[in-house]
Amino acid sequence: MRFSSWAVLLGAAARAVAGFDDEDEEVPREPTYFNGKKVPPMLGLTPDNWEKEYKASKYLLVKHYSPYCPHCMDFAPTFQTLYEFYYTSSPAGDAPKNADFTSFYDFRFADINCVAYNDLCAQHKVTSWPTTILYENGEPIVTLKGVKSMGVLSSAVEEVLEKAKPGTRPAKIELPQPGDQTSPESNGASEAKASPGEKDKSSQEGTRDTTAKTDLKRKESSTMDEQTKKGADWVPPDFEPPVPKVVKPKATPNPNGISVPLTAESFQTLVTATQEPWFIKFYAPWCHHCQKMAPNWEQLAKEMKGRLNIGEVNCDAQSRLCKDFNVRGYPTILFFKGGERVEYQGLRGLGDFIQYAEKAVELSNGIQDVDAESFEALEQKEEVIFLYFYDHATTSEDFLALERLPLSLIGRAKLVRTRDPKLYDRFKITTWPRLLVSREGRPTYYTPLSPREMRDHNLVLNWMKSVWLPLVPELSATNAREIMDGKIVVLGILNREDQDAFQSAIREMKSAANEWMDKQIQLFQLERQELRDAKQLRIEEAEDRGDERALRNAKNIRINMDRSDRKEVTFAWVDAVFWQRWIRTTYGIDSTAGDRVIINDEDNRRYWDQTSTGNNIVPSRTSILETVNKVTANPPKIKPKFTIGFIEKIFFDIKTTFREHPYLSSGCVLGIAFGCLSWFRGGLASLFRRLLPCLLGLLSYLRGLLPWLRGALALVPWLRARLSRRRKGHFRLEDPPARDYKAPLLGAFANGGGGGAGKKD
Repeated sequence: MRFSSWAVLLGAAARAVAGFDDEDEEVPREPTYFNGKKVPPMLGLTPDNWEKEYKASKYLLVKHYSPYCPHCMDFAPTFQTLYEFYYTSSPAGDAPKNADFTSFYDFRFADINCVAYNDLCAQHKVTSWPTTILYENGEPIVTLKGVKSMGVLSSAVEEVLEKAKPGTRPAKIELPQPGDQTSPESNGASEAKASPGEKDKSSQEGTRDTTAKTDLKRKESSTMDEQTKKGADWVPPDFEPPVPKVVKPKATPNPNGISVPLTAESFQTLVTATQEPWFIKFYAPWCHHCQKMAPNWEQLAKEMKGRLNIGEVNCDAQSRLCKDFNVRGYPTILFFKGGERVEYQGLRGLGDFIQYAEKAVELSNGIQDVDAESFEALEQKEEVIFLYFYDHATTSEDFLALERLPLSLIGRAKLVRTRDPKLYDRFKITTWPRLLVSREGRPTYYTPLSPREMRDHNLVLNWMKSVWLPLVPELSATNAREIMDGKIVVLGILNREDQDAFQSAIREMKSAANEWMDKQIQLFQLERQELRDAKQLRIEEAEDRGDERALRNAKNIRINMDRSDRKEVTFAWVDAVFWQRWIRTTYGIDSTAGDRVIINDEDNRRYWDQTSTGNNIVPSRTSILETVNKVTANPPKIKPKFTIGFIEKIFFDIKTTFREHPYLSSGCVLGIAFGCLSWFRGGLASLFRRLLPCLLGLLSYLRGLLPWLRGALALVPWLRARLSRRRKGHFRLEDPPARDYKAPLLGAFANGGGGGAGKKD
C-alpha cells in the first residue's frame, strides 16, 4: 500500500479522532507467552531511540507499518508470531545448551509506526506499507515490501543467522502459523505427555485454534510474491463489499412518453440537480438534419416511456445553455447522469437510439458483481468486457473512481467487478485493485498499478478507448476513423448473407488476429530481453575494468520499449453487399465475386490485395499471416496499390512532407525563392554564378517527395478540390443520415447515399 504526504496527513487526523493526539497516550504493549515462556513486548522505534537501538545489536529486523493500513493489519499476526517463535527458540548444533537467542545471535525484532514517525520512515526510504527491513550494524541488507509469509521472513532470518554463527541452526525448522502460541514441536511433545482427559480438552482447544488459524490464513497478503504463493494457498477474507448507491427516481421517468422541451431553468431543476439519467438532443429548428431526425426522436420517447427521460433543447431559444455545453453542431446528443455527461456518437436510426437507451437504463443498476460462472455466461453474450478486481483492502476512493467509468462505456462495452478467487487464478491476479479487458476470452491488462493511476479517470478512460473495440469489429461510419487512422488494418470484405461462409471467415480472421497478437507479444519480450542483456554486458564490462563512471552510466541506461514509431496491425470486416459501391470506388474490387481480404494503410493512402505469389488474399489464417508479415516489413516486400490518383498523390506527398518536416520544407522553399529572385535580378554575365544558390536549394528540396510543387499548391486549390470530388478515391468519413435500425456505415459511399451534420453558422 503506497503512501504520500496526504496519506500521512489523513492518518494523523485519524489518530486525533481516535484520541491518540499525544504520542505518550498510546496504549502500552503487554507481554505475551509462547511455548509457555514470557515474551516481552516488541521494541518500538522512534526518532529519539533509533540511534541508540540500532547500535545496541548487530542485527535488527524492523517492520515499517501504518496502524490504519489493511495490509499491515493482515501482516501483524505473522510478524508478531515470528518474533515470539525466534525469541523463545534456542540454537542447535555447536551452540551452548540453553543459549539465549537474542544475546547469542545479537539479533532483535522491532517496528516503526510510519504515521506517527513519517520522517523516520522517509529516512529509511520506505515508500509503501508494510515494508520489512533487516539491518546489519545500521545498514539495510534485506528489504521485503508488502505482506510476506512466515516462510519468506524466516528464510531471510536463517540466512543471516547461519552466516553469523555457522553450524548452530537446525537442518529443518517447523514454523508456527500466524497467531499460534506454541511451535509445532511443542504441540507434539505436549500431546505425548498429556493424559486422556487433557487430550480431550486439548483436542477441543485445538479445534478452536484450527478455526483461528484458518481465519488468519484467509488474511494473507494481496501483494504476496510467487515464492509465497507456492508455499500457501491464498483465500481472500470474508467481507462485505461496498454497495453502490442506486438513486431511485422520485417519480416515474418519462411518464407521458414524450420528449420534454427544456429551458435553462428547467434543465437545472430536472437534469443537473438530480441523479436521474436523461437523453437530450440539442437542435436548431432550421437544421435539415435535425428535422430529418425528429420522427425517430419522438418515437424513441414513446419507446422509453416509464424507463428513461428524453428531452430536447432549442439552441436558437436557449443559446446560452447550448454554449455552456459546448454545442457546435446540430444535432448534438448528450446523455446526462447527475453531474456527468457523455456525447452520443452513434448512428441516428431509431434502432440505434433504442439500443443505446437500453444500455443507459442498465447503468442505473450500478456495476454488476460477478463470479467465475456468471462471468463465463457473460462472455457468451458480450464481445468486450472490462473486469475490475478488488479485495478487502480496496478503498472507497477506488470504488468512487470506478463508478465514474460506466457512463463513457454505454454502447461500447460491459464493465463488471469481482472478488472471486477462481477469476484471480484464471487471470493470474496478485495485486489489487486491477483492471483488464477480456475480448474473446483474451485478456489485456491495464499496466499502471499505483493508486493515483488507478483512480485517474482520464488515464483509465484513454486506455479503455484503445482496447474497447472487439478483436475483429465490423467497420461502420461511427468507428471507421477509430479503426483506420494510424494503423495497418486487415479488412475482410465478407458477405453476411451466406451465414456458413461468413462464420467460417470470421473464425479464420479471429484465429489470425490471435496468432498475430501472440507473435507480437513474443517479439516484444524478446526485444526487451535483448536490451536487458546488452545493459548487463555493459555493467559486467565496467565492473571488470573497475571503471566506476562507466558502471554508473551503464546502470542508468533506461530500456526504452516505446513502439510508437511502429504501426499497430488490427483486424476488421465490412459488409460486402451493403458497401459494394464504396469498395469498388476505393479499392477497385468487385465484392460480388466472393469474400476477399485487403490490408489497408490509410495514413499513406495505400493498400495490398494480393499475396506475394500474385493471388488474391482470402479470409484464411495462412493467407493473411503470410501477407501481413511481408507488408509490415520495412520496406514492404510486396508492392502496394494506392487509393488516390497520380496527381492527388503528388499533393498528398507534398502535404505529408510539410507536416513531417515543417522547418526543413520552409527552409527549402525560402532557398529556392531567394535563388530564383537573385537569378532574375542579375544579367546574363552572372547567370551561372547566380544560378548556383538556386540549384543548391533545389537539390536540397528534392530530398523530399517532389517538394518543388509546394509553391504551386497555393495557386491551384480549386484543382485539388475538383479532382477529389470527381474521383472520391480515398477513404472518407461522413456522417450518415438517420435511418431505421440500419444506416449507411461510411457516408456517401454506401449504396443508400449519405448525409452530413448541420453546423452552426
